[in-house]
Amino acid sequence: MNATDNASPDGGMFFNEALFGLAIAAFILLIIIEKRHPFREFSQKTFKESFVTNTTAFLVNNVILTVLRASSLFIVAQQFASYGLLSGLDNGPLKWLLAFAFFDLAIYLWHVASHKYEYLWRFHKVHHSDKGFHVSTGFRFHVFDLLLEIIYKCVFVVVIGVNAYLVLSIEIVELFFVLFHHANIRVKNEETISQVFITPSLHRTHHSTLRKEHDSNYGIVFSVWDRLFGTRQVAVPEHIGLDLIEAENFIQLFSLAFITELKFKKLLSRIPKGRK
Repeated sequence: MNATDNASPDGGMFFNEALFGLAIAAFILLIIIEKRHPFREFSQKTFKESFVTNTTAFLVNNVILTVLRASSLFIVAQQFASYGLLSGLDNGPLKWLLAFAFFDLAIYLWHVASHKYEYLWRFHKVHHSDKGFHVSTGFRFHVFDLLLEIIYKCVFVVVIGVNAYLVLSIEIVELFFVLFHHANIRVKNEETISQVFITPSLHRTHHSTLRKEHDSNYGIVFSVWDRLFGTRQVAVPEHIGLDLIEAENFIQLFSLAFITELKFKKLLSRIPKGRK
């Protein structure tokens, strides 16, 4: 069956609504678990500023992406499912597993590039600027970072050739893992689980202040990519965030991408600050 068969014209809207609803549900569940089983205690001030800024970013970014019709990922998949590397395979477990593995590898490579190239890092560093580490950090992205990633994913969808609803399913699973591995929680048997999947302990290292630590553990779902490409690192970071960078509200967060680290402290005072 081609993606265009039985594909609803409202599929893009369903795509956004489904992701939004599931993100909220997963977010609430993980917040509850964090409160009961926190891995690390952050100050109330750090948590409050981080939480408010991150959730504001999530809401504003979703409005912007909706206005820009960024559901194009779903629409592209509808149009190009009959092309690409996997288009000749019948829909079934083999195709689903291959598509998911290729997608996860593609996002791993994108994540690596976001750290290695300055023109991508200027947007991605917004995510790493959080001085806390909890589930809301999974919402802390610059809208331009998200837009560039959507374009990248659209290219991937054309190359791979998979059903639009399979793309939706993969995106939902990836979203759950993004929220999960940002959660400030203790996970039973985490060392064993982390041999296959990215867990909070691995991703916590990725948010270390030290560059040699945060340039590691790029995986989203599978940790095998980090092992395969030599980017896996197991460590307990002393500090979270970036040394020269702070953002106390959404305006500062958005502006962060357009200010170099060396000039940030000087210019930060000119950006409106949130009410204390």
